[in-house]
Amino acid sequence: MESILYAILAILGLGFLVFIHELGHYWIARREGMRVEAFSIGFGKPIYTWERDGVKWMICILPFGGYVRIAGMQKEGSREPYEIADGFYGKKPWQRIKVALAGPVVNIAFAFIAFAFLWTVGGRTKQFAEFTHRIGWVDPQSSLYQLGVRPGDVIERYDSRPFHGFKDLLVASLMDDKTMRIEGYKVDSITGKKTDFDYTLKTYENPQAGKEKLLTIGVFSPASYLIYDGRGQPSLGSPVIGSGIESGDRILWADGEMIFSVQQLSALTNESATFLTVQRGDRIFQTKVPRIQIEDLKMTSPERAEVSDWQYETGMKGKLQDLYYIPYNLSPSSVVESRLDFLDSAEQMEAFKKCERCSYFTPLEEGDRILAVDGIKVQSSQQLLQTLQTRHVLVIVERNPTSIDKILWKKADSQFEDFNRSALTSMIASIGTDRAIEKEGTLQLLKPIVPKSRSELSYTPEERERDSHDMAAAKKEIESIRDPERRSVAYKQLETVQKRLVLGLLLKDREVTYNPNPMELFQVVLKDTWRTLTGLFSGMLNPKYMSGPVGIVHVVHQSWMVGVKEALFWMAVISLNLGIVNLLPIPVLDGGHIMFSLFEMVRKRPLRSKTMERLVIPFIGLLVAFFIYITYQDIARLLSKFL
Repeated sequence: MESILYAILAILGLGFLVFIHELGHYWIARREGMRVEAFSIGFGKPIYTWERDGVKWMICILPFGGYVRIAGMQKEGSREPYEIADGFYGKKPWQRIKVALAGPVVNIAFAFIAFAFLWTVGGRTKQFAEFTHRIGWVDPQSSLYQLGVRPGDVIERYDSRPFHGFKDLLVASLMDDKTMRIEGYKVDSITGKKTDFDYTLKTYENPQAGKEKLLTIGVFSPASYLIYDGRGQPSLGSPVIGSGIESGDRILWADGEMIFSVQQLSALTNESATFLTVQRGDRIFQTKVPRIQIEDLKMTSPERAEVSDWQYETGMKGKLQDLYYIPYNLSPSSVVESRLDFLDSAEQMEAFKKCERCSYFTPLEEGDRILAVDGIKVQSSQQLLQTLQTRHVLVIVERNPTSIDKILWKKADSQFEDFNRSALTSMIASIGTDRAIEKEGTLQLLKPIVPKSRSELSYTPEERERDSHDMAAAKKEIESIRDPERRSVAYKQLETVQKRLVLGLLLKDREVTYNPNPMELFQVVLKDTWRTLTGLFSGMLNPKYMSGPVGIVHVVHQSWMVGVKEALFWMAVISLNLGIVNLLPIPVLDGGHIMFSLFEMVRKRPLRSKTMERLVIPFIGLLVAFFIYITYQDIARLLSKFL
């Protein structure tokens, strides 16, 4: 019922925008002495009519659009339009220009007034990720990643334009750009040191886009605050139960990396590595090494026999080759004696190559003693082997209620890395030692979390049904992909997702207040509109990504569900777009009437009706075809989401 109400409000909102547009035409036309015959909101069969001051007012069954019919807009009998004295073309060109301009100007003015109102009342509540310039996840297979760009780095400009947020990259992904220039700076997450970068990269198809062929340079998501939402009960048997995490905790660090997105956290959780505490002489340090199955390592018979003895002594069952180990030959007291080779040389090169911008990557050397595995102390190689069989994830959270309060997004952006770096470094350095620091100021080290696969979680019947429904929907989406190669890749990705380990965390982003001044907001929306139009007319933007009447109603409907201010913002955006589009010099639009009037002023005599018809009718056909096409795309998108 509530959804129906919002849909009605959306339709009424769009009807209002059409009404004020046509009211602008009506008011100026009457002032200029033109005879107005009808004022219609919507098209099709009238459902309500009345007459006032000689004008027939109508509300029609199709609310998407409207018109003001002024006398003399077309030929009447044998008289040309310009021969009708009180008609539209019977007036001087500059009078007609004022009438044509009135509708778009009213829409543009409404947009600015709405933006000013939103600024006055304090702006809108949004998610931090919508506006941050920080990168949340980079495709590890991309050239951008190979150049050293990582989560937490900052984008300042793209394609020589100022960067306003991840939405800019989404818009760019719809364009058929073969290359993209990206400028910004890399940030050392531990020291905070900044290094500028400026790269021009080839775009490629985004592997996460499903059946849509969207282009990317490898930036897959923006950064976000990862705040544990304790209001939602975790699934039965969730890995985080007993870890010490509390509602409102922000995930700050995990397994050697600062965390900037859910994708990054998921990738770390599923990483085949272990976090070790190592003693080298008088120095104790932390590092990450590969955690792989013994069957993938080259081991001599004596080496394999010794590990087999450790398995027997600890009572571990299963085949030796299936056990997890590290690629080092160890003494019984967990001291490194030598490095082990992989059966696959390519995997060995990947495992031991220098990790760029990794804070915790130090290859082990002969004589190093392993003190702890994933923060769990070990006294012997038997204990080490036993501990390695279970994947553990180390997590440090920030427990500071003021750090998740709703504030202006720019302030939230400046606070994103506003934590005690020294305390964090000390806490990490203490992991696996006799003086482990579990709490330092607002920072808290959780107990090691054992992730689980989706199939291992104990779901409630409702969660199991929802999960089954999501999987079925994902498979149906994949089946609709026509390209066999893309479909195969999508199936493999889905299979990987089903097997992925999860922490069972319900995370949310930080709510922020977005409140730019009205002129700034007006300019941003205007630039977006201009870029869309230039992309459409240049052929770089596929029309199927545009929204027609159905799509616009859906957007406004969704905004009403968020709140009144969000709905007002989108009405302002649509109003501004309506005004700008109507100013285009296309014969069937207001801009076309302005063009005819200017042409008449230059040639000093009016156009004949036959000439105008020849110019207008083809564009009417094109416009109708265009609206049918984008309406079909709107309906197809809505149906795919619904199904």
